[in-house]
Amino acid sequence: MAQLNTLILTLKKALKSHGLTYAMVAKHLELTEASVKRLFADQHLSLQRLEQICQLMELEISDLVQLMQEQQTRLQQLTHEQEEEITSDLMLLLITVCVLNRWTMADILDYYTITPHECLQQLAKLDRLKVIELLPHNKIKLRVASNFGWREGGPIQQFFQEKIAEEFFRHKFDNENESLAVLNGMLSKEGHKEFQRKLKRLAREFNELTTQDTHLPLNERHGITLVLAARNWKYGLLQPLLRSE
Repeated sequence: MAQLNTLILTLKKALKSHGLTYAMVAKHLELTEASVKRLFADQHLSLQRLEQICQLMELEISDLVQLMQEQQTRLQQLTHEQEEEITSDLMLLLITVCVLNRWTMADILDYYTITPHECLQQLAKLDRLKVIELLPHNKIKLRVASNFGWREGGPIQQFFQEKIAEEFFRHKFDNENESLAVLNGMLSKEGHKEFQRKLKRLAREFNELTTQDTHLPLNERHGITLVLAARNWKYGLLQPLLRSE
């Protein structure tokens, strides 16, 4: 299933690189655009459909698989020790987040009070960690896969929970470009699994949108932090009201 997710993500990137939209794919498949979007969202692409879409790009399915394999050789996750190294140095963590969002060295120096020497030192560390390749003239080339992510429960996530979460949620979320939904309900085991799948799909779509906008200049992009969380939970303050089992 994980390989299917990666293959479809590779297919989306290939369509974009060929300048093809969902509307164009829909016309080629003789479907509505909504149907094509649903096929991609639900990942219900038959082998025949996949072959038809590849033909639109003048590719074989084997070409698409090769593209996927090439992308998979890129870094998908850091080790626990590497994440620890990043979280132990606030400047390194800051620059890591910047480069993952396709900032140039000039962008970093324009935005933060960091000296060129300090910035280069941190970029050299990221080069050693294989997050980036530091090219001549201080150009930055990302070496991470499109599905790169932090370790679940790892040092980066723990850093967020311990250091940043309180500040993040100490806010009204009442601006036009902000939203906060706190929902409570009861689900069956199957319903909960389905909701978890939808959360993961939303996370993939968020990553795809951030990748899609990387070609825009920095002043047209704005930092967005998305937190997705769901768990079985009984609010601590209500514990005294519970009947003992």
